[in-house]
Amino acid sequence: MGIELTALHLIYVLFIILIIGFMVFKRDTTLICIVGIFAIAMTATGSLTDSIISIFNGFVYAITELLPTILVISIIVAMSKTLTSTGINDVMISPVARFIRTPALAYWIIGIVMMLMSFFFWPSPAVALIGAVLLPVAIRVGLPALAVAMAMNLFGHGIALSGDFIIQAAPKLTADAAGLPVQDVIGASIPLVIVMGVVTTISAFILIKKDMKSGRLKLDTAQKTPEHQEETVPLKLLTVGQKRLFAILVPVLFALDVAAMVHLKLTGGSATALVGGTSIFILLLITLFSHKNKALEQTTSYLIEGFQFGFKVFGPVIPIAAFFYLGDAGFHTIVGDFLPKASNGIVNDLGVALASAVPLSKEIAAVTLTAVGAITGLDGSGFSGISLAGSIAHLFATAIGSGAATLTALGQITAIWVGGGTLVPWALIPAAAICNVDPFELARRNLIPVLIGLAATTILAIFLI
Repeated sequence: MGIELTALHLIYVLFIILIIGFMVFKRDTTLICIVGIFAIAMTATGSLTDSIISIFNGFVYAITELLPTILVISIIVAMSKTLTSTGINDVMISPVARFIRTPALAYWIIGIVMMLMSFFFWPSPAVALIGAVLLPVAIRVGLPALAVAMAMNLFGHGIALSGDFIIQAAPKLTADAAGLPVQDVIGASIPLVIVMGVVTTISAFILIKKDMKSGRLKLDTAQKTPEHQEETVPLKLLTVGQKRLFAILVPVLFALDVAAMVHLKLTGGSATALVGGTSIFILLLITLFSHKNKALEQTTSYLIEGFQFGFKVFGPVIPIAAFFYLGDAGFHTIVGDFLPKASNGIVNDLGVALASAVPLSKEIAAVTLTAVGAITGLDGSGFSGISLAGSIAHLFATAIGSGAATLTALGQITAIWVGGGTLVPWALIPAAAICNVDPFELARRNLIPVLIGLAATTILAIFLI
């Protein structure tokens, strides 16, 4: 396909290997990522000054891309502080606690609820909607916060986002690139999504149970979730009747958000913004009722706590996100127009080179689409490379004479599972932040179940081609 790999591509791959290696050995990757940005910029520009500038530009670009997520997490945490300080949260979760009585029930109920909500308006808003309510219940019945984050992550950012049956943004991108009707790709993806989801979530559940039994995964009873940090015994800020009223009003408002998202077809950033705006409205309303003449000052205090939490969580993520954004459109903003004219971005070039370097059969085609999807997912968006997956699927299907829709769906599923929020640390920040767990540890926990799922899904795809 005529893609010539340059020193930029080789340096990018080298630092990916270094970053993965440091993550495996549980070492921080900030220094490696900064050196990687500098090395790529220096190779591209040949200018020491421009390379130093690129490091700062990379941080700015990463913050800009991540800012909506940072804001919605910060606002949700601020709102949750009002719920716990007034005692509303306890009233809200009491009915749910009746159904979640064991760690196993907590894992599956939280996961399935997350999946169903994510089908309608994508996972990030869903994490914000259900995390603050269901996480305390899960911890009370003995499921560690890290396991809760895995459940929300695998069911939401994994199953729901990779299929995207309702909103259909992902299958439309891949279908257009492959020259197929979108319904063909959706139809082909259904068995793959089911197998990937079932295998991955069951594998994760088995490993969670095993690690809980052995003591490698412990329920830290002293751990405080974001909305419970520095929690004190709720003062009598509201009457029992007011607590019950707000306990009904809060989920009703979020349910209206869901209805509005479906009716108005709000997705992605618009859906997140609606949840964030609603959370601010709830924060203000509860603060006005509970703190009365001190409401003005207390509102600011809650927001400050939320923003402190949000930026503290995202601090370690920004450098690694800045590096991986170099692999796609971020390169032009961070470094400048220094890529070869024929390049479609470092990550996409690597995917094309991989596809063109292997002989074709249905087995190799399926394995290669999985690898291409995984590589393009490394930039953390999950969506930037799925058009490439669709175009390569079209080429491979033409060569082997069948399987265009299946290969397209396989590339889509792999790219989103890897980059959409189950393996790339900064992409799974929403679940990690709501559960107050380390995103890098969450990524490590997800790794084995996701790899098992990808292997099973690839094997199924071979038989379906």
